[in-house]
Parts: sequence; C-alpha cells; structure tokens
Amino acid sequence: MAAPEFTVSALVFVLLICSVAGYPSGKVVMSCGGMIPQHGHRPQSEPVHQITVSQMKFKPGDQIQVTLSGPQFRGFLLEARDAEDLSGPPVGSFTLIDSEVSQLLTCEDVQGSAVSHTSPSKKTEIKVYWNAPSSAPNHIQFLVTVVEKYKIYWVKIPSHIISQPNAPTFTTPKATTQPMTTSPSVSQLTKPFSASECGNKKFCVRSPLNCDPESEPACVFLSFTRDDQTVMVEMSGPSEGYLSFAFSHDRWMGDDDAYLCIREDQTVYIRPSYLTGRSYPVMESTRGTLEDMAWRLVDGVIQCSFRRNITLPGVKNRFVLNESYYIFLAEGAAHDGRIFRHLKQPLITYEKYDVTGTPKNVGGSRSSPLLKAHGALMFVAWMTTVSIGVLVARFFRSVWSKAFFLGEAVWFQVHRILMLATSVLTCIAFVMPFVYRGGWSRHAGYHPYLGCTVMTLAVLQPLLATFRPPLHDPRRQVFNWTHWSVGTAARIIAVAAMFLGMDLPGLNLPSPQKTYAMMGFVVWHIGTEVLLEIHAYRLSRKVEILDDDRIQILQSLTVAEAEGHVFKKVVLVIYICGNMIFLVIFLSAINQV
Repeated sequence: MAAPEFTVSALVFVLLICSVAGYPSGKVVMSCGGMIPQHGHRPQSEPVHQITVSQMKFKPGDQIQVTLSGPQFRGFLLEARDAEDLSGPPVGSFTLIDSEVSQLLTCEDVQGSAVSHTSPSKKTEIKVYWNAPSSAPNHIQFLVTVVEKYKIYWVKIPSHIISQPNAPTFTTPKATTQPMTTSPSVSQLTKPFSASECGNKKFCVRSPLNCDPESEPACVFLSFTRDDQTVMVEMSGPSEGYLSFAFSHDRWMGDDDAYLCIREDQTVYIRPSYLTGRSYPVMESTRGTLEDMAWRLVDGVIQCSFRRNITLPGVKNRFVLNESYYIFLAEGAAHDGRIFRHLKQPLITYEKYDVTGTPKNVGGSRSSPLLKAHGALMFVAWMTTVSIGVLVARFFRSVWSKAFFLGEAVWFQVHRILMLATSVLTCIAFVMPFVYRGGWSRHAGYHPYLGCTVMTLAVLQPLLATFRPPLHDPRRQVFNWTHWSVGTAARIIAVAAMFLGMDLPGLNLPSPQKTYAMMGFVVWHIGTEVLLEIHAYRLSRKVEILDDDRIQILQSLTVAEAEGHVFKKVVLVIYICGNMIFLVIFLSAINQV
C-alpha cells in the first residue's frame, strides 16, 4: 500500500462520493466496457428512464439527436453499440449540446465515443448528437446506465434500434442487460469473535496488542484460520461506517487486495475490492470469491466474517494467501453505502506475514518508525535542550560565571552544548520525513513549510554565533539583538510546527490530550521565565534600596546574590523535572501510535 498521503493530512481528506464508477465528476472511463457502476449494489430491474432518437434511419455521416429523459437522476453513461454485438466496443462519436451537464469520454481509444455527467447535480433530461461513422454497422442501439443515487441505478437501458436504409431486417436483438445472478448467502453472527485461539489455531492481528473482542468493544481484531485449501476470516472493531483490511506487497497504498465490511443502516455488506493507488477502491463482486459470509452489529461495533479459497485461479486482483504480505487495517465513515476516506493512518503490521502458515499473534503501528523518530527528536530538541539552554543564557550568567574549559564561563559552555545539540537533533529529524515520503509531502498543510523555516534558523543560529564580536566591540549590541531575534523566532515557529504536526495522519497523537499537553508545556515554560524575570527585578530593587554604608551594601549584595543563586537553581531543577514529565508524555504517546 502506498503512503498514506497517511495525506491524513492532517488535514481533512477529500470525500469520495460516487456516481457512475464511483466518480461524481463523471470521469468513468474504467466503466466504458461493462457500463456497470462499481457501487457494490444490485442494479434495478425495471427501467424508468428512456432514450429517444430523432430518426430511425441513418447513413454514414448523419448526425442524430439522442435524448435521455425520465425522473431525476445524478449520473449517466451513454454509448452507441452494434445492435448485433452489444458486448462489443462503442460505435461512432458524440457531439455535446450542453457542456454544462454532459461531457465526452474516450473509450477504446476513440475520442468522444461515450457521454457522461459533469457533476452529481440532479437532472431530468440530457440531449446530445451522435455522429454516424463511415464504417457504421447496419444496426445501432444506444445503451445508457443511469444513477439516481449511490445504491439505486439501472444498467444498459436500451433504445429502439436504428438502421441503415438498405440494411437487412433486424430480427434477433441481443439482451441488453446481464441476467441477475444469485448472490452468495449471507447470515448473521450470534456472538462476538474469540481471541482465545490466537497464536494457536488462528493468525491474529490486534490493536491494542492482546486485546479481546469478546470483552473489549474498542478492540480492533482480525483473524485468519486455515481450513484445508480455504481460509476463514474474522474482522471486528468499532466503526459507524466501515472496517477494511488489505494485503500489500509493501507499506504503501496501491495494487492491493482489499476487503471491506460496510455498514448501511442496520445491515453490513461485505465487498472484495482492489486498490489501484490513493483513490477510491474498485469494488468487485463477491460471487466466486467469498463464501460463508456473516455479520453482526452491536453497540457501534461491526463484526463480519467470510471464507476464501487460498488460490482463486482466473479471478483478477485477488492475491494467493499462502505468500507473505503486509497487512493493513483501516476504518472510516460511510453513508448510504458510500465510503469516506479514513481520517487516520491504517494499522500496518511491522513485517510481512503468511496468514496460512504458523499461527501467530501480531500487532502493528499506525505510524512509520521514521515519522515516530522525527516527532521524538523534535520534541527532545524544542521542548528540552533549547528551552533549558535559553534559561541558562538568560538567567544563570551570574550563577555560573567562573571560567571552565578553554577559559569560557560555565553558563556559556552549557548554553553552547545545549544549542548545538538542538541544531544536530533538528537536522537529523528534518531528513526523516523526506526519506519516508521520498520527497515533499503535498498533503501536510503548513507543517513542512514551518519545519523548513525552523531548520533554516536552527542552522543559521550557530553560524551567526561563530561571528560573535568581543564583549566591548560596538557591534556586540547588534549581534546580541540578532542572536536573540533568530532564536526566539525559531522557538515560536517550532512550537507552531509541533502543534500542526501532532494532527497529521502520519502521527496523529491522541486528541484532545495532545493539545492540552502542548498547551501545558507552553504555559510551563512561559511561567518559569516570568517567575525568573520577577525574581531578577525584585533582587535588583532590593539592592538599590540598601543602606548607603559601603560595607553594608557589599555585605547585603553578597547575601542577596547568594539567596538569588539558590532560588534560581531550585527553579531550574523543578523546571527540568517538569520538562521531563512533558517529554515522557509525548514520547509515550508516540510509542503507542
């Protein structure tokens, strides 16, 4: 499966509303052949719409007006076929009369050989011209598929047959619709699935790991039980829309064998599908693919099961089950049979597994290890090292003023080490999302832009520090203000980037706890700075109002400074402890994703 554009992101993903072939825009070229919407429902049997033509006779080069009319509908697909071979390719081309409601499609490499809708707006009539080609067959019949709404549609409604003037009489019309087939039987489950045989007889994927669907409604559960040349699949989890799983050759979305359990009112439909990329899944028929289907709805939990042969010769897009794959588990919203894109990353197993082999009990993650490491390093850098380094430089010059290594004051050495650590951690973390995505992410909102800004400032700051003028140099004041401005801007932008990054599907930390925790950290840091500023001000005022006696002033100043140093050290220790608590909260949340 390809990466989720996970462009959870986060962002609100595009709602995939389907009309013909699942596209509200009418770009339904994939349905040109069978003219069947990929909605997973049975078509209506009695047409209520009709096709009329402006003339019953035609010759090559003629232009014939074709009208589709009837009760309100949203989507359609119109083609002309050889009446003696209705399963053949479209014949001729069309010319639009109203391009606001209809558009031309290219089917079988013939431009304009079909017409479809441009939007899912309601309509009652469509008019177009059909252009008879020079190689037109003797008899032509127009076919149209009409979609009233997602689960109500008609396939291949026929028109009257039109013929060339000297053509032999047409006496053997072919069926225009495929005969209805009996769907595989579906039963209802009577009890929840059991995890007691996981790792013994069942291969299980669970989230949280070792959860029990019998007693924990929030448990996301998927099991595979081999029975000779078939596999029994059980899936359960909380969802108001759909649950799905897929087999994939990689950790990216695309070219995957997927199965969905879609809730519609108080019924669950089980559908095999195929993922061609980060797009709407191609729904396929269960006939000849799935057996022993069953489902259950209880307290917001969808449960479904089915049996599938390990191999399905002659069935396209279905993987053999006795090979190793990554397993994806996802859930999302659905309405009226239409599914919405999942708003968070699917659960993906840590490695490939053969579900027909040795039974195992495995888990997975909804986030890539690279993205987890990225988030963890950024939290360490911009919540811990940079924050402590700023406080040391601002308030501890007098506390740790003694020269240390290379003749530099202790406070400066500590500040420099912490800031260099921040820059190094930022550089390492910055590279990881690009490695994971293979380039720039177009679905991560403002987060990557802010991240690039922080990266630039994090590199610029130590470079500026190398050009620090001597203490009494006239340029030192300009340097101090520049150094402070760049550092403060980097910290503010970093916090904004972290707020946005926590909501992205690739990480998607628990809500609303993540927001409260980040707000708590910001308040904690600002509160500490304010407390130390107030203390510094009160200390300066205390010294100013001391007695005029020089010895008294010096003695009092020494005592005040000593008291101030102790206070600052205590505050720093408490601040670091608080920082560690916030850091542990975020790192624990990242680890659990």
